Amino acid sequence: MKQAAGIAEENTQGYTLEQVLSAALSQQQAIAVWRLPLQTEVQACIAFAPQTTAAIPELEPSPAGFLFCPFVTDGAESNIFLKADISYNSFTRQLSTAPDAPTEKVSLFIEAIAQVENGKPAAWSTPANPARHTDRNEETFIAAVSLAVDVIRAEAMEKVVLSRINTSPLPDAFSLHKAFEKMQSSYPNAFVSLVAIPGVGTWLGASPEILVSVDQQQVFKTVALAGTQPACEDGSTANAIWRQKEIEEQGMVERYVLSCFKKLRLREYSEVGPRTVIAGNLMHLRTDFKVDLKEVDFPTLGTDMLRLLHPTSAVCGLPKEPALRFILDHEGYDRSYYSGFLGPVNSIAGTHLFVNLRCMQLLEHEAVLYAGAGITGESSPEKEWQETQHKLQTMGKILSDF
Repeated sequence: MKQAAGIAEENTQGYTLEQVLSAALSQQQAIAVWRLPLQTEVQACIAFAPQTTAAIPELEPSPAGFLFCPFVTDGAESNIFLKADISYNSFTRQLSTAPDAPTEKVSLFIEAIAQVENGKPAAWSTPANPARHTDRNEETFIAAVSLAVDVIRAEAMEKVVLSRINTSPLPDAFSLHKAFEKMQSSYPNAFVSLVAIPGVGTWLGASPEILVSVDQQQVFKTVALAGTQPACEDGSTANAIWRQKEIEEQGMVERYVLSCFKKLRLREYSEVGPRTVIAGNLMHLRTDFKVDLKEVDFPTLGTDMLRLLHPTSAVCGLPKEPALRFILDHEGYDRSYYSGFLGPVNSIAGTHLFVNLRCMQLLEHEAVLYAGAGITGESSPEKEWQETQHKLQTMGKILSDF
């Protein structure tokens, strides 16, 4: 595994995440901050020159960094790679620099940290050309779902995921750093992230869904995650009862993952599930897939599966082409980086890419929250509206805490 090397500056006191974040924002440098599920350690990387690509880049030869990709990877938004010129670890509270990081820019960044005034937040990045979207109301969303059900029953597709946005004014006391801390404590099972890229924007999220990961032990993982219901009040999964609709929806996602393995002629994998898992205020059905790359000679499996899987049937539909066309024609807005994917590449902990779900984009005075629901022939439009309401609460709760 590649990792950042070299110490930027010996600081026995160390730096706080708030200092590092404020310095990056004040200098208008791209930064990604994340915490993996069930971990307490926070990682961050600063990239002096974000790289954009037309296609999904290859993972295996990549330097250490962070990948941020949109729902439509060959559309208006770019696939962005943040090379880790500077890395930060919350345990050591130290910075480390990549061997080829520009020395002058590193020095300026260290100076910027020293000048950070505690409690005085810098402005976060906003899109150069923010899209203006109208929030869907219950009536128009239900109409779109009803149309999708009709198309599915006519056998033009099996499933489609329809999403919507909800724009909320930012509370006066809102703090980017505190919002990230609140997400950490509220959602220990999720991949918690903060991405701020000048000209692109600032996104916060707490995703429950692994897309592709390859850890330090060279174990490849992906999941099939679908089906949604509110979590039980006691926090237990013992009393979860799943309807036929959710069981079928999760089965479709499972079959989709297996079809990708089949395309690669890969037979040596383990499959565990489906089982009920808790993600924030919701429960889902999840099946885990693993491949031990020490035993299976498939060095490009991460990249190959990433390119086959995205967009998964959990965020797009089945078959992929008619579902994607229906979304682009009937959803009524540009998803941008919602339901794309993001995560560290070749970090100390490996490569861990997650679907960008349960997220929000920050504008200057507003937050745009995103949520979707999987539609099948058995869907009730009213229940799908309620599902999006529940999913919006994941980020809504973070805002309301201010």
